[in-house]
Amino acid sequence: VQLVESGGGLVQPGGSLRLSCTASGQYSVTWFRLAPGKDREFVAWINRDGGSTSYRDSVKGRFTLSRDSAKNRVSLQMNSLKPEDTAVYYCATAEHTLLSPNPKDFPYWGQGTQVTVSS
Repeated sequence: VQLVESGGGLVQPGGSLRLSCTASGQYSVTWFRLAPGKDREFVAWINRDGGSTSYRDSVKGRFTLSRDSAKNRVSLQMNSLKPEDTAVYYCATAEHTLLSPNPKDFPYWGQGTQVTVSS
């Protein structure tokens, strides 16, 4: 299982970014983020067919997951970004459908992409 992320960058508060995670197959995908001085935390999850999603409370209404099954690609649209969203964002998966906030449950990870929200 391979995961490749793209997107990320520097954006001002209130701005938007779109992250993508392309997998080597069709899997449920979870996004985590790691900010300096903090533990890796769950951000959002989408199941294999895109019919179910889950978000951490602090991003609900601002972040939206979608998937393009033909390309095995999951996108995380991030709007109304805040400085506290600054982190390295990772997508992760397992061979079975898994919804878990614990990063230790995931054996496969992307390389990570930096998101910086700053004026």
